[in-house]
Amino acid sequence: MSYITRKLNKLRQKETYLHFLNTLKYSLYVIFHPADGFWDLIHAKRGSYAAANFIVIVTLLTHIWKLQFTNFIILNVNWNRVNILMEIASILLPLAIFCICNWGVTTLFDGKGHLGDIYMGTAYAMTPYPLIQIPLIILSNVVTREEASFYWVFNNLSFIWMGILLFMAMMMIHAYGFGKTLIFTIFTAFGMLVFIFIMLLFFSMISQGIAYFVSLGREVVFRLN
Repeated sequence: MSYITRKLNKLRQKETYLHFLNTLKYSLYVIFHPADGFWDLIHAKRGSYAAANFIVIVTLLTHIWKLQFTNFIILNVNWNRVNILMEIASILLPLAIFCICNWGVTTLFDGKGHLGDIYMGTAYAMTPYPLIQIPLIILSNVVTREEASFYWVFNNLSFIWMGILLFMAMMMIHAYGFGKTLIFTIFTAFGMLVFIFIMLLFFSMISQGIAYFVSLGREVVFRLN
């Protein structure tokens, strides 16, 4: 590899790194200026999948840290009974189902956003969770039982803020008005319930089918013996 090629590769890596930092930093602008922020995030290409994935990963880690390190006076969790994979799935599965259902519903009614846009907007809307929860995890270990109410105020604030940002993200991504966004948010929630029901029904049928063939195989083996 020539000297010039090595230099070009280093420049590309540096540009990629700087682009990631800029798109990640842009999440701080989005959460305080959601209307302009989410519009530019998608339509002006101010966001990136790398930053979106990073926010999702930090959110997952924050959720696990919250279960392990929050003061037991505030959040009493038996860590020995915590299934980390289930906790990760409790965030990733709703995220995936929401993106798929929102894309499916809005595509039928002139929604402007693609599936990737919806994922990126949803991921950026999760930014307040680690920003608020990480300090709360630290503070939970120094507050008294009487001061725990402040913890829950800010804990609820992180979820309310995320909900508002998610609503604004869908409004800007699909170029809908407030009323239309509200209607399709309800449709998306209903679609998620239908999707979950169908998946549970599907896996139930699969498990019953497997159990039937397993029992049939055992019966054949028993009779042959």
